[in-house]
Amino acid sequence: MERNKTNSAEVWEWLETNPPLKELCSRYPQEWELVQTELAEALAGGRQEALQSFLKRLSLKATLPKGNLKGMRGNSKILESGLTHVLRYRMAHLAVKQHFVSVASGVESGKIRFNFLNGFIAQKLLFSHGLERKPVTMFWFKLFWPLIWQKRLLMPLVQPEGIFCFYSTGLISGLVDLIGQRKCCEIAAGDGTLSRFLMAKGVNITATDDYSWEHSVKYPDWVIKRNAKEALSMERPEVVICSWPPANNAFEKHIFKTRSVQMYIVIGSRHQFAAGNWDEYGRQANFECQEEKSLSRLVLPPELDSAVYVFRRKV
Repeated sequence: MERNKTNSAEVWEWLETNPPLKELCSRYPQEWELVQTELAEALAGGRQEALQSFLKRLSLKATLPKGNLKGMRGNSKILESGLTHVLRYRMAHLAVKQHFVSVASGVESGKIRFNFLNGFIAQKLLFSHGLERKPVTMFWFKLFWPLIWQKRLLMPLVQPEGIFCFYSTGLISGLVDLIGQRKCCEIAAGDGTLSRFLMAKGVNITATDDYSWEHSVKYPDWVIKRNAKEALSMERPEVVICSWPPANNAFEKHIFKTRSVQMYIVIGSRHQFAAGNWDEYGRQANFECQEEKSLSRLVLPPELDSAVYVFRRKV
């Protein structure tokens, strides 16, 4: 693979800045051509499972090197070994994301925007100010959501900022009842919105995140910078909660191996390709899983087809 006369360490550092798809394709056109061919094959049959399998296959090979990249400049073998796989996975992931944004919004190029009225209603309904989410009252949501005719634009607009759903007041109350007085830890907490709502209701919860979305998410100081494995080891929570864990992620397996955990609450999707490590859910044997349908209906907007799954440790 041509490196455009740039050494591998510099390419890795560039990848850590999360360059957009256009830059990746321009810099590595041969890799992009291969990814396009494989993507076309995965999408040809119209089966979501084929696309999921394709992305998972790439993701298993795509890992950033551990350690100081500048200190690895002399070790070309380590740097070269995974670079091709990471480039292809980034291209495929961004291309698929762009494809679904286009499908959801109906906009294939240019900026996606709400008009004034739709934007005003959405802002008052879902946010306290700026992009800071607020607990949504279902009465007002049912009253005003039907008035927004650009609904399909909402998630494509906010997902790049690390917002994957909105939480109703009823959902928060239901989660408070599930957690009770037990020590709770949120992993992959992002901007900490869910933990903030639960804290306000008296839940003993610690928000943690590995800050991997630092390029787009503004992390408050109280969201502790820890990956899931470290957080579970240090916090030893009885309850773990995660909102929209990435599909086929590598961290949920640590939850099921942590002895202190009695309950794991997942806010995600009914579609297995969209969120969560379903292979790991099926592989673990110490927890029973059940969808809490009464809570699933309280994750907003309803067009997401969200679901709340609760894993309870077997007695």
